Amino acid sequence: MAQSRTAVRVLKAPVVFYRKVISPLTPPTCRYYPTCSAYALEALEKHGALKGSWLAAKRIARCHPFHPGGYDPVPPVDGDKSGEGTAAP
Repeated sequence: MAQSRTAVRVLKAPVVFYRKVISPLTPPTCRYYPTCSAYALEALEKHGALKGSWLAAKRIARCHPFHPGGYDPVPPVDGDKSGEGTAAP
């Protein structure tokens, strides 16, 4: 379990760096809510290093001028019946 938490922390570091250093230097062009970086951080927290990375990569691959974007929450963890991520903000 400690290795998993460490892997998540290592994978979150470049996202946090991007949000603090690179993102403020570029104009806001987000097509989605939440932003891709927020989505990546949440996916890593909820789903762990492997599945969270896969979900973040899929989301970033969808972020292009020909995709409409919109509300796209991180999917709930298998077995999570809370309904979180199903309602629009």
